[in-house]
Amino acid sequence: MAVPLADLTSMPAPQQVYAADGTSLATYTWGDLDAPVVVAVHGFASNARDNWVLTGWVRELTRAGYRVLALDQRGHGLSEKPHEPGAYGIRTLVTDVESVLDTYLVDDALYVGYSLGARVGWEVVRDLPHRIGRAVLGGVPDGIPLARLNLDQVRAYIADGTPVGDQTTQNYIALTERVPGNDLQALVALAEGMRASGTIDPDPADAPARPILFATGSKDAIIEGSKALASAAPNGTFFEIPDRNHFNAPGSRAFKEAALAFLAEA
Repeated sequence: MAVPLADLTSMPAPQQVYAADGTSLATYTWGDLDAPVVVAVHGFASNARDNWVLTGWVRELTRAGYRVLALDQRGHGLSEKPHEPGAYGIRTLVTDVESVLDTYLVDDALYVGYSLGARVGWEVVRDLPHRIGRAVLGGVPDGIPLARLNLDQVRAYIADGTPVGDQTTQNYIALTERVPGNDLQALVALAEGMRASGTIDPDPADAPARPILFATGSKDAIIEGSKALASAAPNGTFFEIPDRNHFNAPGSRAFKEAALAFLAEA
């Protein structure tokens, strides 16, 4: 018998976790409490439901016997959305994940991240090798996050609706407005915070040593950078997601199958 769509896309009540700076983070869990944990971290302008539930990841991971622990990153979903760039440094986002693991008393987990969540994951896996056994990093670029976003044009768009001329910036705005509840000012602050860090991240010279599956769509402009990171990681492998771009890769069945096979090797 077919499972009703509402049952496949429903969300548990969010549990609030407080980050080190007091920011409230919405978190969600699915699956058996005693099962191996997969912490799932979504991409820019997305959220846990959009990135992991609507695309079938939570369903497939729980069917495979995992407990899924996901969060709405700060500035997204039902988490708090500061408008100050200083609230969004890469180290802050990494610490948020650690705070979630601590609150849930998870000492040993697998990691699945996409786009911004994969960028955060690179740091999490490098910094917490004793807690993250292996990771899937999807759509991870090799430069400063959101560097191509024209912040001046976004600010003008927010202020008075001035049309955005830059195509890449148009794409980011469309991505933001696609997901209900997104706060464009918060996401601009996130982009500013990332840039203000002044660091090239992730750093291929300081790659995580844990096994990592890098996966990027064949039609994604960042694919060569993702391949380079996979080559730099001591235990990195690369999977090319067929016929997918950066925005529709999370829904790929081939991506999910490759990730599940990789995680099962733990």
